Amino acid sequence: MLSTPKKMEAAVIGTALGWILSVTLLVSGCHGFNDEYGIVLPLEDTGTALSSDGRGKLGPKDADYSATAVWEASNSWADTDTAAAREAGLAWRGDSGLDWEQKYALWVDGLEATASHSGYGTTFQLETPTGKVLPAPYLECAEAAYFLRALFASWYELPFFVEAVDGQGQRIFFGHFGFINHDGSRYGNTPNFSKYADHSHMTAADIDAQGWPSDSTLRGRAIYGTASDDQPFLGEDAHFGAYLDELLLNKRTGYFMMILLPYFGSVNLADDANAYHLTADGVTTGAVLIERWQRTGIGHALMVKEVQWLASDEAAAELISGSMPRRQPKWESATASKMTFTSDYTGGEGKNSDGDAYADLGGGIKAFMTATTDRGYWLNHVPADRLEHFIPSGDSEAKAARPAQFEELLAEVDPEDMIDELLAIIEDKRAHLRNYPASCSARISREDTFDQLYDVLQMERGWDRQRADEEYRTLEDYVFAELEYSESKTCCWNSATPEMYDIVMDYNHAMMDADPDSCIEPAVFKAEGGDYERFEAFAIDGGRGDQWIGWTADESCPQADVIDDTETTHGWTDFCDIADELVGGGGSGGTGGSGSGDTYEPNDSDSQATPIGEGSYAGLSIGSSDDHDWFEVAAGGSTVTARIDFSHASGDLDLELFDGNGNELDSSAGTSDSEQASGSASTVRIHVYGYSGATGSYSLTVTVD
Repeated sequence: MLSTPKKMEAAVIGTALGWILSVTLLVSGCHGFNDEYGIVLPLEDTGTALSSDGRGKLGPKDADYSATAVWEASNSWADTDTAAAREAGLAWRGDSGLDWEQKYALWVDGLEATASHSGYGTTFQLETPTGKVLPAPYLECAEAAYFLRALFASWYELPFFVEAVDGQGQRIFFGHFGFINHDGSRYGNTPNFSKYADHSHMTAADIDAQGWPSDSTLRGRAIYGTASDDQPFLGEDAHFGAYLDELLLNKRTGYFMMILLPYFGSVNLADDANAYHLTADGVTTGAVLIERWQRTGIGHALMVKEVQWLASDEAAAELISGSMPRRQPKWESATASKMTFTSDYTGGEGKNSDGDAYADLGGGIKAFMTATTDRGYWLNHVPADRLEHFIPSGDSEAKAARPAQFEELLAEVDPEDMIDELLAIIEDKRAHLRNYPASCSARISREDTFDQLYDVLQMERGWDRQRADEEYRTLEDYVFAELEYSESKTCCWNSATPEMYDIVMDYNHAMMDADPDSCIEPAVFKAEGGDYERFEAFAIDGGRGDQWIGWTADESCPQADVIDDTETTHGWTDFCDIADELVGGGGSGGTGGSGSGDTYEPNDSDSQATPIGEGSYAGLSIGSSDDHDWFEVAAGGSTVTARIDFSHASGDLDLELFDGNGNELDSSAGTSDSEQASGSASTVRIHVYGYSGATGSYSLTVTVD
């Protein structure tokens, strides 16, 4: 992938966990193009091949960087017995005897789980060395990996740098020393970071006495080249700069992050200059799993959040990843994570449609190179104690073997648990589309997950695709059908809104209601004749014209001149073959928009509560101001946790839990895209309703502990 400051990494989950399209916004004729920092675009892969001893090419000179430096690299990653290394830290005790790589892994492992503000399940929170706690920021996938590595290095004054080749073929280096050339000179007119404040000397007591130091300029900045980096938990119009100002005492690191993240993407992690390949049994917390399915243009990066080694010599590993549009990194289960580890896209066997071997595209499990000095130069290398798990650049066979090795190494998953996990991922992608209805990445990942669901259902239940579709398909799957990414202008459109989702679904309901005795094929949300006239006209006729936003190229869009979007060859059952069996039905009772009803109706009162068990339930809706949904769980005294996911912008839904005698156990009536409540009783009843008569579609997830 060619990284530029307008890189966009769109969410695509292509195995059961998923994969995310990392799309770079290219500048026409960009060789020789200079951005405002004098960086000659595009930044490209260095083509570095690591030797068998894990050494990269010598980097920049170890010179006087007092003007350009972001932080002083006073410690070494290999230190175990220096004064700084002996101190206790965020995830380790004093005199631990650990080096900083081991401490980095402990730190990532120790990042505490918390509910995602964006409604995408579980994420993590960050605690600073002075005790301040913040939720994880909204970031793209590769951005999250660079952010955590650079943040840790900055806090503990460790050397860190990554490199690329600019549009003139020159090696350039971004790191603790600033943005510099190979000879140690400042690159272009990138900042002399010494002009920014560094308050790292402040202790927790100082902060209590003086308050948190703030930089108003940093606070007002967005990630370079984009305005899609809102951090909504910090307030309206708070960008990533505001987050960094809240997080960092060293404001230089904040300014550094604002430039580093948009320039370096997953392609630069696929570059061996910056991250080295690990054997499957060398997987460790803090490593990065790279998916690449073509040589340039798209990819995905996921961080290994936790690795737990089991007595059976198997392991359970969990991944986290950001997305585009940016979100807090999502923490995936071991079940979902295994599906990604075993995907061919992670450097496995086989070839893509261009004939490129996946093993040669840079994908797979990798770890950040460690920076040190050597003969007067900075050097990235593989730590000595990791060489036994290091795969040299040229060993394609060893790289390609890893997905199959992970199949054996990672713990087996119960098939019914697998089905539940796949259904949860599908519902997650539907929820994404309810917020971003133009998202091709979510459509692709939903269908890739359905492909896996078909296989599991066939093996475990003997179901064919039609039986699976009758049970689990919804109308919205057909309306938001999968499109060919490179042949559909819709795929460039990240700014479509939840209100537009409702308009598209309402159009389909109205079309089907107009002829209830016939099966009407859904109108797919895609470009036809170069526009989306049928949906826009429907919005205008219904008095919602102001809610329809015209198409824009929100990312690199070579297909911008496409007249008619291209649907993929679908693997599903034809809509009219199963319309009456769809979850929620195919007509006005379907999911989304203002349609009413679902397959669990009638359940409008506690006496009509539908019995359900633990699991995920898609295609539910509150269809009118007097519609209520009640469900009943036989809990036997265990704790029931119910969570609903929906688009708050489309309708504010709320949640209550009661016991079998009508006593309230818990409730949730917030203003985000999800509500969650828990309670213990022999029988737990779940009540979902719209605030002040609000309507909307939702999914329900129930766990019993």
